[in-house]
Amino acid sequence: MNHSPLPPTLPDTDRTRHRRLREQGSLDRAALEAILDAGFSCHLGVVVDGYPMVVPTVYGHDGRNLYFHGSVASRSLVASPRAAVCVTVTHIDGLVLARSVFEHGVNYRSAMIYGVPRPVTDPEEKLEGLRRLTEQAAPAQWDHARRPNRKELAATVLLALPLEEASVKMRTGGPDDGDGPDAALGVWAGVLPLLSTWGEPETDPLLPEGTEVPGHIRARSGTRLG
Repeated sequence: MNHSPLPPTLPDTDRTRHRRLREQGSLDRAALEAILDAGFSCHLGVVVDGYPMVVPTVYGHDGRNLYFHGSVASRSLVASPRAAVCVTVTHIDGLVLARSVFEHGVNYRSAMIYGVPRPVTDPEEKLEGLRRLTEQAAPAQWDHARRPNRKELAATVLLALPLEEASVKMRTGGPDDGDGPDAALGVWAGVLPLLSTWGEPETDPLLPEGTEVPGHIRARSGTRLG
C-alpha cells in the first residue's frame, strides 16, 4: 500500500470546479477529511446497465482511500471495471430561516468524491479497510467483537476509491437578508440547528442476563454525531 501523503490542496478539475456559490467551496484537503471524519454513511452513485443507481452504504477512510461495500453496487462495479462513480457525504447542520421564503437555506457540510474504485484483493489491505470501515461507525468495536473469518472475507467485496478528486462545499451562519428591504417586515429570522445525538444503548434481549454494555458504546450515549 502506498502511504505517501496526498497534496494539501485538492485539484480544481472540470468535475469539481465550483460554478455556483463559489464562496461556499473549498479546495482544502483538511476540510474534506473533516467532513469524512464526522460521519460514516455515504451515497454511492453509479450507472448500472445504462441506468443510474444511488446506493446508501457505510464507509471508512485512511486519508488516501475511501473504503466501502454494498452488495448490489459492488457486484455491478466488479463486473464493470473502470466504471466511474460519485460518492457523496452530507451533514445537515441546520435550517436557515430568512424573512422571505426565497432566501431560506441550509447550513451544511458536503463532499463529492469522483473516481474509479478498485476491488481490494490484498488480504492485509482488505482487513485494514474493513477495520477502518468498522471503526468509522463504532470506534473500538473492532477489538471488542469477533473479527471476520476467512470464509466471511472471501464473501465480502470491499472497494477503495482514491481521495484524489473531490468537491467540498459548506455553509455556515445566518440569513443573508438582514440588511435588505425585507428587514422591515418584522418577521423572525435565524437558524434552527439540527443536532444528531446518540441515544441509550438497547441490549439484545437474547443476551445472557447481566451482560453489560461495553464502555466504548456506553460512553457515546448522549454525545453528538461528528
